[in-house]
Amino acid sequence: MSDMKAKAAAGLQDVVAGESSICLVDGTKGRLVYHGYDINDLVGKASFEEVVYLLWHGKLPNLAELTELDAELKKNREIPADIMALIQGLVNSPANPTGMEILRTVASFAGAVDADKSMERETHLKQSAKLVSLMASATAAIGRLKAGKEYVAPRSDLGHAANFLYMLNGVEANELSVEAFDVALILHADHEFNASTFTARCTVGTLSDVYSGVTSAIGALKGPLHGGANEDVLRMLMKINSVEGAEAGIKDLLANGVKVPGFGHRVYRSYDPRGLVLKKYAKDLTAKQGETKWYDMTEIAERVVLEYFAGKGKDLKYNVDLYSGSLYNAMDIPVELFTPLFVMSRVSGWTAHILEQYANNRIIRPVADYVGPVDLQFVPISERA
Repeated sequence: MSDMKAKAAAGLQDVVAGESSICLVDGTKGRLVYHGYDINDLVGKASFEEVVYLLWHGKLPNLAELTELDAELKKNREIPADIMALIQGLVNSPANPTGMEILRTVASFAGAVDADKSMERETHLKQSAKLVSLMASATAAIGRLKAGKEYVAPRSDLGHAANFLYMLNGVEANELSVEAFDVALILHADHEFNASTFTARCTVGTLSDVYSGVTSAIGALKGPLHGGANEDVLRMLMKINSVEGAEAGIKDLLANGVKVPGFGHRVYRSYDPRGLVLKKYAKDLTAKQGETKWYDMTEIAERVVLEYFAGKGKDLKYNVDLYSGSLYNAMDIPVELFTPLFVMSRVSGWTAHILEQYANNRIIRPVADYVGPVDLQFVPISERA
């Protein structure tokens, strides 16, 4: 290693890779801030659509600006015929691709058939709005088609969160479900230079297009170390399958060295502020729906895991994924869609970072700490063992 190079950090841990004004993740204080606004000041006050505008423009919209964005999002809700045919073909494929694999393909296909190849900001904003709407409608369509149900067309009289739940379930969701889902979208909208966001920025740093950036990001989020923990929590609880057996089941996992999903975070050393909000909504919504089994089991899991690690002198906290499973289940969202829901929300943050990267672009090209051999001598093939 050259003396001029800093020691490599595994996984780029704590390495500052660039500047951004979009999102602050304060791991010490447990804060998440979008363009200066703490999420606790946005949740329950601003809509997801307002937060999308905030991420893209750096300020909350006035009424006229929000109306314009809302119209643009609604205009793009209906899935074009060629993309619907693609989704249907993939859902019926014998390869049985996952929702994430289908969304990745949809994003790429949408870029291939978009005739506007301009690199102007206005074009990028329109493409970003198209992707926010398309990822939501496609996720709902995938959920219904995989369940053997008919596609439900979008409605223009509903907000983004309410329309998705309507397209997925075929009936209007109650007010608390809509509010809780809108909040979940806001909480997942951005998280600074996480793996998928950094991937998107690397892609468009070459001056590739918005669709390529989002396709790359979906590929990164698809990995189980990034986007799959919310699914893992509910699948874990489903295996235990009873409130009475939850404590013993979780203790058994811990005793066998199995990592219980939904705990710990790469950045947060205090509570994940998103998790605190989702726990409240999960408790309220499951109580309203009259089915608290998964919430009760999650609460037991929280207690058992935290007590276990406290006994080892570790101050472990739960993260955003722990209570999202019981929350989404209360909205009749199948577990297979939990990570695609992440795409639905995070596409707003990905595109915000793509816009920011374009605005002050330099191709992202870090260096590696080479640890291989040097000065090997070439041996002709006839003399190699």
